[in-house]
Amino acid sequence: MSGLWRNVLPSAFIWALAPVGFAQEIAPDALIKRVSEEVITTIRQDKDLQAGNPAKMQALVEAKILPHFDFRRTTQIALGAHWRRATPEQQEELVREFRTLLVRTYSGTLASYRDQAIEFKPLRARPDDTEVTVRSHVKQPGTEPLAIEYDMEKGGSGWKVYDVRVGGMSLVATYRSAFAEEVRNRGIEGLIALLSSKNRQNGAKALSLKI
Repeated sequence: MSGLWRNVLPSAFIWALAPVGFAQEIAPDALIKRVSEEVITTIRQDKDLQAGNPAKMQALVEAKILPHFDFRRTTQIALGAHWRRATPEQQEELVREFRTLLVRTYSGTLASYRDQAIEFKPLRARPDDTEVTVRSHVKQPGTEPLAIEYDMEKGGSGWKVYDVRVGGMSLVATYRSAFAEEVRNRGIEGLIALLSSKNRQNGAKALSLKI
């Protein structure tokens, strides 16, 4: 994964560390803003989180991020045309393994969170829209503000994120070329095996997927 994503993922996904249910109660931009403020306060007050305690980080991500993310759609976008070639069973395995990979990614990058100011832009959406993009700028000391955009969809369980773009670069797209190459070389089962292998590893080794 590129250095850009390693540096900004904490801000990009920190909003998701919220009690389940917010997504059903408030608008998508208000959800992200409200949770960002609460979680920033929590991290600043928790020495274990500041120190990057792996078990605590992963437990936090597992409990709080997953309810707000549409991992099936994220995996489908990452696979592109190859998604339709996978059997239903293979699709479920891909979603499960990709979900685990992203949980590891979020756990590792949250540990590098530092004081960053987040400015949210007015939401450009109609009341009946079911897909929106929430736009924000992250202000980091010594650098230019960085644009972060959240693509969200409203379903039966509320608003969920299915992709995030940082400086115009899609999180999902960073995996797409690696996935496509693996499928070309070893097929769908080869990709599943690769993800499974990466997820059995520990720490940073589990995050190196030729990206």
